[in-house]
Amino acid sequence: MSESESPTAPLARLKMSDVARLAGVSVSTVSRALAGSPLIPQPLRDKIEAIAAEAGYAVNHSARTLRMQTTRTIGVVLPIGEKTDQRATDPFLIEMVGHLTDEVIKRGYDLLVSKAPAPREGWLSTLIQSHRFDGMLMIGQSDQSSGLDDVARRYMPMVVWGERSPESAYCSVGVDNAYGGRLATDHLLSIGRRRIRFLGPLDVPEVAARHRGYLEALDGVGAEAGEPVASTFAHVSAYEATRRLIESGDRFDALFCASDVIAGGAQRALMDAGRRIPADVAIAGFDDVPLAQYMSPPLTTIRQDLKVAANLMVELLFRRLDGTATPSSVIPARLVIRASTTG
Repeated sequence: MSESESPTAPLARLKMSDVARLAGVSVSTVSRALAGSPLIPQPLRDKIEAIAAEAGYAVNHSARTLRMQTTRTIGVVLPIGEKTDQRATDPFLIEMVGHLTDEVIKRGYDLLVSKAPAPREGWLSTLIQSHRFDGMLMIGQSDQSSGLDDVARRYMPMVVWGERSPESAYCSVGVDNAYGGRLATDHLLSIGRRRIRFLGPLDVPEVAARHRGYLEALDGVGAEAGEPVASTFAHVSAYEATRRLIESGDRFDALFCASDVIAGGAQRALMDAGRRIPADVAIAGFDDVPLAQYMSPPLTTIRQDLKVAANLMVELLFRRLDGTATPSSVIPARLVIRASTTG
């Protein structure tokens, strides 16, 4: 091997043609081998990869994706509607983004997270037309269902985490929210609570379904539902809403909260008012984020397995990237009983 062919040549001057010359193959063979193409026999792939590694050759992914008209990136979009006040630091969103990241990276893609606070009309189409990603995962519908329907009719590689509606045009993955609402309320009824109040933003599809399950459970035993207590997903909003409920004189003996973060705010307001949990007021949440088991007392809640959900969302998205129109899917809800209802 001559000095000019030395694999220790400066990185800046090394090209794919150099690797091809060192391996005694064509440039196209090197390109396919370094892309992991099964068209290249494994022994030859191993040889080319070893030569490239020894020579310090690195694939120019930007050039490759430009040629292939792909970004090798998946967008994760948080449609934070004005009415929900859900922050990017919400424990549920953090956990979900973490699981989605793991699943996307396993497939050799990068992740681009985009937050859309108080989205304007047409914002989703504008985001897609930016061509910053090959497919999109949206965490929650917020108040954007109509916009999602519009986009889904002309943009296939999109999967949404949220409540499934028979009228929806988009592919969604979500827990059975109505069933989860029934599970939580049935549990509160089983421990003798009858004046159970619901706390959360009813204009969010997932929360509306949880409230529907709550009403079905109460109706089944002839218990009074009471007026739903309006709150956003923010801890401080839940705290203030619960404080107002206490000050109203309502003699409630349990709270079913639409999320664990809401339950955390409600729990703090109850404790500040001198109410014992669960002796005076039992409290149940929804999500089972890691924080729930460390609350004081630990929170009874409805578990939705976000690891399973993320795996399913990414699987459906990549099938859609291949041109397959996938149906929506629902994962099961499970009751997790802790000391906030049985302590």
